[in-house]
Amino acid sequence: MQCPHCQKEIHPSFGISHINNGNAVGSKNGVDFSWSVNYMECPSCHDTIMYLSSRWGNGPIKQRLIYPRAANRPSAPVEVPTALAEDFNEACLVLSDSPKASAALSRRCVQGVLRDQGFQQHDLVKAIEAALASNQLPSGLAENLDEVRKIGNFAAHPLKDKNSGEIVPVEPHEAEWNLEVLESLFDFYYVKPAKDKAKRDALKAKLDAAKTKTT
Repeated sequence: MQCPHCQKEIHPSFGISHINNGNAVGSKNGVDFSWSVNYMECPSCHDTIMYLSSRWGNGPIKQRLIYPRAANRPSAPVEVPTALAEDFNEACLVLSDSPKASAALSRRCVQGVLRDQGFQQHDLVKAIEAALASNQLPSGLAENLDEVRKIGNFAAHPLKDKNSGEIVPVEPHEAEWNLEVLESLFDFYYVKPAKDKAKRDALKAKLDAAKTKTT
């Protein structure tokens, strides 16, 4: 397994602490259940890793990472403006707990990205439409962004058209799709331009150094 702190590969060696009054198995309304905390120290970074495990009846054992609190996808790239990165990272973090909250944050983040690019429309759907009409986006990314507008179902939920941060009904796959589109927007608007500029700056530095040698 990979340590959620330092990301290094480690061999799992967990201790178990039962939390059913110290018993491995409890019972409620005739159904057996078990709760436990599985814990270990990473041998590399020496930080603690903790999972909460549960099982009801003959159902599967479910595990959830409770420390460190971690998202299931990478953080926003360093090139992304801080406010947008914070919204994106929080949307990733709460995805499994509340798709509604994640979608609200990711929609606000999408609107923030578009506003940063000059699309100042108050409603998210209008900002998306303006971005698509500008023909600035690659066709694949444009189609994916349009899906954010479509799956949000603004017609069925008018409040979505008025406030991109509104907590509204949403399916988990919708919330995750928003995050995937955001990752593509980040790459197009922030990461790739920064990399291209770094290449140009490096080339200019080489040319300047060559000119200095010849003078």
